Amino acid sequence: MAHRIDHEYDYLFKIVLIGDSGVGKSNLLSRFTRNEFCLESKSTIGVEFATRTLQLEGKTIKAQIWDTAGQERYRAITSAYYRGAVGALLVYDITKKQTFDNIQRWLRELRDHADSNIVIMLAGNKTDLTHLRAVQLDDARSLAEMEVLSFLETSALEATNVDKAFETILTEIYRVVSKKALAAQEIARSSVTVPPIQGTTINVADSPAGKTNWTCCSN
Repeated sequence: MAHRIDHEYDYLFKIVLIGDSGVGKSNLLSRFTRNEFCLESKSTIGVEFATRTLQLEGKTIKAQIWDTAGQERYRAITSAYYRGAVGALLVYDITKKQTFDNIQRWLRELRDHADSNIVIMLAGNKTDLTHLRAVQLDDARSLAEMEVLSFLETSALEATNVDKAFETILTEIYRVVSKKALAAQEIARSSVTVPPIQGTTINVADSPAGKTNWTCCSN
């Protein structure tokens, strides 16, 4: 129904897909959200996103995944694309060394525009073309360790590790959010109990029958 407010999830998390053109970002998006793959997929114009809802640790999580939709070819991605993102899948093509070499540039852009607590996963896509591999697994692992990133190799064509990649990001985001919420609750609890102000209580109703005794002093 149009304009109906969706109350069927506990959290809505925005995840962005970044990386060079042609590494398979759009197919990773369609495989995860619709279980589809298109060999003839072409770069689209404008920002594209899709959603998928799943259960994580007893909570209903709605993932809203944004795709650069070809803008990366012109380095035209704006800060608006990153705004509100709590997760990022940084994708390279294991058969194209240049797409891996550009990871550091993408990381700089991501860290310049996104929240400092954003959860990032490095994904080497197209493992179905392993016979054409140009990026070694150990090199990717070393980069991920150096930059403190999660890492997986994926294949959108064969649906290898696609769900696992997104679910890993979403689980980590949920844990970060949960820790923040717990910390906020602890602060709220500690601020409720205010210690009493120390001082002396003076009773102004000591005089009988409500009368006030005045004492005059004279020289």
